[in-house]
Amino acid sequence: MNGEQLLQQSLQIFEERRANYGLAKHHFREVARRWSLILNCQVTPQQVVMCLIELKLARLKENPTHLDSIIDIAGYAAVL
Repeated sequence: MNGEQLLQQSLQIFEERRANYGLAKHHFREVARRWSLILNCQVTPQQVVMCLIELKLARLKENPTHLDSIIDIAGYAAVL
């Protein structure tokens, strides 16, 4: 899969998830609120997205060819 195909696949998944779950920014805002309570410090929606990207990068360290993680990173980056 080349870069253009990867981004097209990411867009397709992004649109499917938006149809199923609504706007991502609302969910990241809710996750930020919940993490803020758990961590007892203010967490922003952007920080949530960056942490999820870091999770995917950590997984890619173990399996650098795992396409789903790469596609997810592209999708998360689009939300920033």
